[in-house]
Amino acid sequence: MIDFDHVYKTYPGTTEPAVNDLSLTVEEGEICILVGPSGCGKTTSLKMVNRIIEPSAGTISVAGKSVLEQNPVELRRGIGYVIQQIGLFPHQTIGDNIATVPKLLGWDHRRIDRRVDELLELVGLESQEFRDRYPRELSGGQRQRIGVARALAADPPVMLMDEPFGAVDPITRDRLQNEFLRLQEEIGKTIMFVTHDIDEAIKMGDRIAILNAGGILEQYDNPEKLLDKPNNDFVADFVGADRAMKRLSLFKMRDLTIITAERFEQPVPGIEDKAVLLPPGALGSAASPLIEASRLDAAIVVDDANRPTGWVTQRAVRSHPDTPVSRLAEAVEVTVEQQSTIKDTLSQMMAAVSNAIVLDRHDAALGVVTIDLIQGSIIELGR
Repeated sequence: MIDFDHVYKTYPGTTEPAVNDLSLTVEEGEICILVGPSGCGKTTSLKMVNRIIEPSAGTISVAGKSVLEQNPVELRRGIGYVIQQIGLFPHQTIGDNIATVPKLLGWDHRRIDRRVDELLELVGLESQEFRDRYPRELSGGQRQRIGVARALAADPPVMLMDEPFGAVDPITRDRLQNEFLRLQEEIGKTIMFVTHDIDEAIKMGDRIAILNAGGILEQYDNPEKLLDKPNNDFVADFVGADRAMKRLSLFKMRDLTIITAERFEQPVPGIEDKAVLLPPGALGSAASPLIEASRLDAAIVVDDANRPTGWVTQRAVRSHPDTPVSRLAEAVEVTVEQQSTIKDTLSQMMAAVSNAIVLDRHDAALGVVTIDLIQGSIIELGR
């Protein structure tokens, strides 16, 4: 648990506080999002937790103990810290970067090696492929994952994250958000997370603190209450006029009943409720009866790991019975993850005029979602 009790921060040479009488509690295992306009004190508030910035007044406690009563170096070793710029050491391998805090804590080599392998797997990167690489050899999204892994290395109960996904492109950012939400389901850390983006706050947060200029807390609530009952005009304006649409960010694809995807060699009972997965070498003549018996008028062409490579329609396989489906397939326009929000999924589907393929963490096809399914699910979820 993290607790702010009437906390102030006034910088030298100024009279107005950057953080003004801030009181809030982050419960154990929650993600608390700090959001607000520039100059509202959200990053200052975050950095006071690990004493990168010292509070001017009030008390900040972690697990019931004031941070001011703890040695700053020891305090920081017990708190994971992830920032937008990541800050990986360029001349150290990925493995050595992740091992930074465990080495400082005196862990033995075998324990460190096990933890590095475990964390790389946890953030979706193969240890054999990545642990001996250097940061310059990784994409921005991969480096950001390593930053998260490094912050988790000593298994801290608390994590602080300052615009952690702000420096990557929107598609990579969405995937990193989804990966982190999946990760949080497994690790259950207590997290304070700074963002300027209200959509990210609604998607990521168990509770959201909306701060105003001068570090004034305007509202601290779960996302649903913020959208339904903003405290005042400032909160309503900051959340935005499209609050009804933003409610779609409260629900994830895992909350929906999708059309499950499976491989079939011949029509069997139950196939009428499924989407069909086809190997690339299947001929049109073999694919046609499967598609006809299934729920959709198209099948998903997949590789050996069930990763989608294309859509193939009933019309295409009927017209070319002797052609492999890989040569008839159309590009996959929309793929989403179980942690993707309904809002983001619907936006992608409408832009592409396409159904969406739902993927697992290894990018294998789990199923398909259609516009009709989303409409029906919205009605059910709203009840």
